[in-house]
Amino acid sequence: MKVIRTDVVIKPDYKRVLYRPFTIVSEERITKIIGRILTLSEAEVKNELNQVITEFEERHQRLRKFYLNRFEQMKKYLLTDKQLSNDRKLLIGAYFTQEYSLESAALFNPSMVWHPDQSNLAEGSRRFILSLRATGEGHISSITFRSGVIDKGNNINIDIPSRYVTTSENISNQIFEKALFERKLIELDLLTDFAQKVIDSLDENFSFINLEETIKILLRTFRKNGLEIELTSRAILSLALSNYEIQYNSDQRLSERVIFPHSPSEMNGIEDARFVEFIDENGQKTYYATYTAYDGKVIFPQLLETKDFLNFKISTLNGPEVKNKGMALFPRKINGLYAMISRQDNENIFLMYSEHLHFWYTKQIILKPTYPWEFVQLGNCGSPIETEAGWLVLSHGVGAMREYSMGAFLLDKDDPSKVIGRLKEPLLTPNENEREGYVPNVVYSCGGAIHDDELIIPYAMSDHASSIAKVNVKELIDEMIK
Repeated sequence: MKVIRTDVVIKPDYKRVLYRPFTIVSEERITKIIGRILTLSEAEVKNELNQVITEFEERHQRLRKFYLNRFEQMKKYLLTDKQLSNDRKLLIGAYFTQEYSLESAALFNPSMVWHPDQSNLAEGSRRFILSLRATGEGHISSITFRSGVIDKGNNINIDIPSRYVTTSENISNQIFEKALFERKLIELDLLTDFAQKVIDSLDENFSFINLEETIKILLRTFRKNGLEIELTSRAILSLALSNYEIQYNSDQRLSERVIFPHSPSEMNGIEDARFVEFIDENGQKTYYATYTAYDGKVIFPQLLETKDFLNFKISTLNGPEVKNKGMALFPRKINGLYAMISRQDNENIFLMYSEHLHFWYTKQIILKPTYPWEFVQLGNCGSPIETEAGWLVLSHGVGAMREYSMGAFLLDKDDPSKVIGRLKEPLLTPNENEREGYVPNVVYSCGGAIHDDELIIPYAMSDHASSIAKVNVKELIDEMIK
């Protein structure tokens, strides 16, 4: 069995910068900065603003709009209601904005799905989307995208990314169903007497604003309980904020769209999205991605969904078996149930079923570390891929010296709890060109695809850059079931 490494290398580019809020915690400092700007004459304001615009506007799109949005967020620190010129508002916004180099540290852990737009291609070619984990200053991770085409001969071409990157300007909180939200509070052990009062005061469908206002009103009644009620309130609001929607403009190229941490649970990163093209019973297609949200202390498995890569819905995953990293959804229901590959215990691979996409209660172990290259732990490298022979799953194993290698196993198509094939030796191990990086001796993927009888494997090289390998599917399956 021969694995072919391509010459595709997707490297991090520190020049790809986005603008984001420059946050200063001290209200006193904020007031002083704004006060200094207010001492400038209109001529001085115009001159300073022109310098900022000249230096930064060509590096970004819609920069002035962001400055004005930042002013609106900071104007509460103004000491008077005096009207300000538009230039002064823009300048104040600029002082509370910063650039962030999205992928200055790494661009890794790719996941591949077929693009929803397959128009204007040569016969036998397919357009794909790669999602990648981009990591910058402070080790904050986000999701970024690349696109490309695989031709009939399985030659791979990656589109040149845009020079611009931007987060969504349109972020909104979801409308919540009371019954589901209450169920989530129960799972998180948050349904206290106060929380129950909050739930009882809400309509069957409510918005974040409704929730926030209800909590404010009820806090006046529960003042005696002090800190406990305050902590519960924050936890309820944090849960709500972890469910949101983002929209991009259709004129923004795919490579310009960045899903940057937004909710409190994501503040230190969005990690390792495993995308899958899911087909429901009616033939409707939805792209789902399971990913890990990290707040600096705790990891939270989350679910992302989109139909067009312009509109994204982010939701919490719930239930006692929503633990750890590496959850990966099957591309369709099995025997009427959603199915997921997981790893709750840091070592073994499990199979989960659920009637509800957002709630997971049971698991069963299907694979244990068996060979030396996986003695430390096993995990998946993306969602299962359906073949005639069964469900093909890319895996990773960790061996001596914490070396990550990639393997594969095969599950029965009708009963995925049955392992019918497995590689005894790694499919891919770091070579001399791949073992140096942010985390050395690692090859890792978040999902591949099959095209023209070959398994296309996008993979990360030592948590720094990414590449793509190929292997014949029949040879791989024969090796697994030999």
